[in-house]
Amino acid sequence: MISLKRTLTELGQYVQTMGRTLAVPDRMRMFYKQYVTEMYQLGYNSIGLVLIISFFIGAVICLQIKLNIQSAWMPRMVVGYTTREIMLLEFSSSVMCLILSGKVGSNIASELGTMRITQQIDALDIMGVNSANYLILPKILGLMTMMPILVTLSVFAGIVGAYATSFMGITTIPELDEGFRYDFNQWFFWCGMIKAIVYAFIISSVSAFKGYSVVGGSVEVGKASTDAVVASSILVLFADVFLTQILT
Repeated sequence: MISLKRTLTELGQYVQTMGRTLAVPDRMRMFYKQYVTEMYQLGYNSIGLVLIISFFIGAVICLQIKLNIQSAWMPRMVVGYTTREIMLLEFSSSVMCLILSGKVGSNIASELGTMRITQQIDALDIMGVNSANYLILPKILGLMTMMPILVTLSVFAGIVGAYATSFMGITTIPELDEGFRYDFNQWFFWCGMIKAIVYAFIISSVSAFKGYSVVGGSVEVGKASTDAVVASSILVLFADVFLTQILT
C-alpha cells in the first residue's frame, strides 16, 4: 500500500514537472544554444559506444545464425536476412537504446541532481526562470533528435560487422548480399525510428525527473542516478512490447 502510494505520488510529480518542462522557452536563442550542447553531449559523445557494440553484435549474430541455425535444408541467404531483421527490428532500435539508458540516463540524473543539492536550480527559480523548461527541455529534444541517428549508425555498424565475418571464412559476401537485399520491408526501418524517438523521450524525461527532484545530499544523487537507469530501462522494455504489437 505504501509502495503504491509512493508510486502514484511520483507519477503525479512527474506529470507536473513535464507540464512545466513542455512549455515554450522564454528565450529561444538561449534554448537553441542549450539544445545544440545537449545534442553533442548526449548524442555525439555516444557514437563511439554505439558503433563498437553494434559492430561486434552484428558479427556475433551472423556467426550464431551460421553455426547453429543454417542447415542444408535452408537457403544460404538466411544468414544475412535474419541478421538484417534482428538489427532493424530489435537490437538497434530497442536493445541499443536500453544500453544507452545506462550511459545517458545516469549522466542526466547526476547532472541535475548535483545542481539541485548545490541550490543552482533554486537560484533559477528565485530569479523567475522556469528551471524545468530551461534545464530539461533541451535534454529531451536533444536526445530525441540524436537517437534516430544513433539507431541508424547502429544498423550500419551491425551490417559491417556481419560482412567482417566473411574474412573469417564463416560466410561469403555474395551470401550476405543476397540475404540483406531479400524481401526488404522499408516500414521496419521506420518502426525503428519511431521506437527510437519514444525511447529517447522516456530515457531523458524520467532521468531528468529523478535528478531534478533529488532531496538531500550526494548520497541521494547517486541513488537518483541508479533509480533513473532502472526506471527508464523498465519503461523502455514495457514500451518495446507495446510498440512492437502496434507497429509490426
